[in-house]
Amino acid sequence: MVITQTPFRMSFFGGGTDFPDFYKEYGGSVLSTTFDKYCYVTVRHLPRFFDYKNQITYNKIEKTNSVEEIIHPAVREAMKYLDMQELHITYDADLPARSGLGTSSSFAVGMLHAFYALKGKHADKKRLADDAIWLERVLCKESGGIQDQIAASFGGLNRITFLEDKYYVNPIVIKSERKIELNKHLMLFFTGFSRFSSDIAKRQEKETKNKIAELMEMKQLVDEAEQILVSKCDLKEFGKLLDYTWKLKRGIAKEISNDTVDLLYEKACQAGAIGGKLLGAGGGGFMLFFVEPEKQEEIKKVLSKLLYVPFEFEDGGTRILYYKSEEFSLNVS
Repeated sequence: MVITQTPFRMSFFGGGTDFPDFYKEYGGSVLSTTFDKYCYVTVRHLPRFFDYKNQITYNKIEKTNSVEEIIHPAVREAMKYLDMQELHITYDADLPARSGLGTSSSFAVGMLHAFYALKGKHADKKRLADDAIWLERVLCKESGGIQDQIAASFGGLNRITFLEDKYYVNPIVIKSERKIELNKHLMLFFTGFSRFSSDIAKRQEKETKNKIAELMEMKQLVDEAEQILVSKCDLKEFGKLLDYTWKLKRGIAKEISNDTVDLLYEKACQAGAIGGKLLGAGGGGFMLFFVEPEKQEEIKKVLSKLLYVPFEFEDGGTRILYYKSEEFSLNVS
């Protein structure tokens, strides 16, 4: 049996520049972090006492006699990719799916991590990130960028740079006190409605060729944000930059925001938020705000209908919580 723990991520700057159609020609860059909310994937071989050969438990329970029958595309394709057979797979998470926190990619990374471990093989963070990208973008044919898989695998507060055929993960080097101070200025709220990010990403990809100037500016903002963090600059500038990048991102595709999200954002800013953004592809999910500590109670009041989610940054990325080797053979004695 293997149990993996994989963090969710929040992306601050550069979202959209991690789409292949953009970074393969212009290069891309994002600034993001993982935080202490996780998905947990438990994998073990299913005992041969049942009249089915696989059981997958997520928001539904699937029992199948072949891998091809599995409805969940990521599970099905990952089992085919790594030649996994007769599995009992369980997914649990601290936060809901389709919420803008890279939950599907965290699941993909955690599941692949568990599969490799169950086979008795070590997979480093880059292998897990690369395989998760291949699984979601190629095997499952889902639209979107590639930052989520990398962030979930590596963990930490990083600048991720995308080139035509490679990427680099560079930790943001700042004192722990400044990192804690940044964390204290960030507030996370759940809007209560979710969406399929792949659907929004598909429409966003179609707009890429028409939004090159905006995406180039979003890429440049990563430089500015990193400089704010590593310098002695007032952290308020980070909040102001979040506000600017959110307004810029809203212009890329109309589905990124909606009237409800715009109203919530406006209320938060009127109550003292310096900046913020909707996390992920857009359309719903979680909203992040940069707020000075003394004004945070007021923000909670004006957004009282939303669920406030305290969090702390994390640095570990995906990890194995429990491992016990199993003997498995397709031959039945």
